Amino acid sequence: MSPKEFAEESAAPENANAPENTNAAEVENDGGAVGAVGGDGGGGRAGLVIAAVLLLACGGLVGYGLLDTEDEPEPPATRTAAVTYEVTGDGPAEISYLGRDTDGAATVIRDAELPWKRTVQVPLGQAPTVAVVLGEKGGQAACTLAVRGKHLQSATAAGEFGRATCAAGQLSDGG
Repeated sequence: MSPKEFAEESAAPENANAPENTNAAEVENDGGAVGAVGGDGGGGRAGLVIAAVLLLACGGLVGYGLLDTEDEPEPPATRTAAVTYEVTGDGPAEISYLGRDTDGAATVIRDAELPWKRTVQVPLGQAPTVAVVLGEKGGQAACTLAVRGKHLQSATAAGEFGRATCAAGQLSDGG
């Protein structure tokens, strides 16, 4: 029997009360749905499930790519210069100095015991500064500032709430 004869015979009604099928390419399958000849009737559902899984997988990859921030480039390293701050004298004092902070914020040490010395990296383009403020008991203190080992400035403070500031101009590659 040829495939065409099979299709025509399958399309013939089983009883006289059934309506005649006018399309020979469609047949009734076991599940009661109409499907194409040669198909299993469930192939459409399987294809739909596969398409949905692939769509979800692609969406997940796109979402991961948008949310993944680990591979973003690091900001370029800021070049710095070594700056040595030193405060000598007697008694406790408040010391503030500029360290490795690109926004120019100072570090403050309250009730620092003297003598005090710190070498820090200061970003190029910033102006290194150290300031000392004596307490209510007074006393005396001196600050010094050196960039790359070269002494640039010194100042002294004396008396109650005495103040001294040592500063240099903006740091550049040459010093």
